[in-house]
Amino acid sequence: MRLEVEITGKTFRSAAGETHEVLAPVKFALSSGEVGVLIGPSGCGKSTMLRIILGLDHEFQGRIARPPQARIGMVFQEPRLLPWRSVEQNVRLVAPDVTDAKLSELFRILELQAHRDHFPGELSLGLARRVALARAFAVEPDLLVLDEPLASLDDALAGRLRDELATLVASRPVMTLLVTHSLDDAIRLGDRLFFLSPRPARIVQDVPIAIPRAMRSEADFGRIRAELAALQLESK
Repeated sequence: MRLEVEITGKTFRSAAGETHEVLAPVKFALSSGEVGVLIGPSGCGKSTMLRIILGLDHEFQGRIARPPQARIGMVFQEPRLLPWRSVEQNVRLVAPDVTDAKLSELFRILELQAHRDHFPGELSLGLARRVALARAFAVEPDLLVLDEPLASLDDALAGRLRDELATLVASRPVMTLLVTHSLDDAIRLGDRLFFLSPRPARIVQDVPIAIPRAMRSEADFGRIRAELAALQLESK
């Protein structure tokens, strides 16, 4: 299993007829079980890149090679749950063949057991994001795309949900592409960090983290932060 991204350019035309360059040449690849993290300033083109990778935008130059028949799980910035469906119904709608055992395990990891019959309007933002994660993992994806899944959460809740996400990602070999503004999320969840420039986005640094995710200690996190800070200073 391998995802290959080679975008040579992406532009759009404004209502005034002006052409704007969104993406400069961007090239990277991910293998099964690998977590890549896109980190860049707001408006640099990260969401546009995700749409291209997911096959939702074909108006670009370059190529995207996804595994044939790859199952894709997507977690958007907003949970995007159907308000007239219960938590369990929202998940089963995208994964009708999920077994009761698999669903119960997902709900256990994400602490959703008590909310199976609740509706989205009864959930906090943190719980709604958990349901969005359960929905993405229920399809047993080959490629998982996470667009700032921990945004707008307080630090304590984001930390708990990050740990739950790490448990899910470690549970099966899935290619994962995460977009985040949080360096802490990046170094705790990622295997390779892709730092992007302002628009038009290009990769200015591709930083691998050699220590396996499950083996990283708090001391490792501190050292990696310091190393990344030094790299950021050198690149300026």
